[in-house]
Amino acid sequence: MAHNLHIMDKPMGTMMKTKIAATLAVLLIGFAGPAGAAKNDTEALRDSPARAAPTYGRTLPPVGFVKFCGRHPVACAARVSGVVRPHLTARQWELVTRVNAYVNAEVKPASDEEIYGEPEHWDYPGQRGDCEDYALLKQRWLEALGLPRAALLLTVALDDKQEGHAMLTLVTSEGDFILDNRRDGVRRWSDSDYTFLKRQSQRDPRDWMALIRDPKGQEGNVAVRSAR
Repeated sequence: MAHNLHIMDKPMGTMMKTKIAATLAVLLIGFAGPAGAAKNDTEALRDSPARAAPTYGRTLPPVGFVKFCGRHPVACAARVSGVVRPHLTARQWELVTRVNAYVNAEVKPASDEEIYGEPEHWDYPGQRGDCEDYALLKQRWLEALGLPRAALLLTVALDDKQEGHAMLTLVTSEGDFILDNRRDGVRRWSDSDYTFLKRQSQRDPRDWMALIRDPKGQEGNVAVRSAR
């Protein structure tokens, strides 16, 4: 189903968004992941609030993201949202965990070199994708399910091997959480072993904010060398 979402490049009207949400709901109801596990994950998240990740001013966006915006300008357009850090219901938490696990299972990992023949290429995935592609698809689906775009932020980090990695950050009234293609469960940003570098601004998705005090040398290419 992931490859069918390319039709969403045009602005989504209410009927289209409702249809997408209904389709996702049907897929998620039949999702193979055990409902009990999703409930337990949700309770754990709510019982252990996470503080927000600190930001240190504006920085340059990844080059791959800039090129993505050139191909998908609507996806990078600013959205007006009165709620920057929403308070998610138990049902919304469950949807978040299910979308994360579903996309991880539906899209097979492959590097940008394998798919596009270039070192860095951000796009919505078909049957295969790199880490940033998973994040883009999760962002699109969760927005279609009603979460504000200002709460769904593309994020770049270094993993434990000091290799570039991308994921989606969900900012809520209970703290910041990451949706990672390397893990089906949603976890607090502070519980990972990543060194977070930058993420999208909540005010404008085209702007990026530094997550380290000195982002020098970390601007430009993400250099995501690992598909998963």
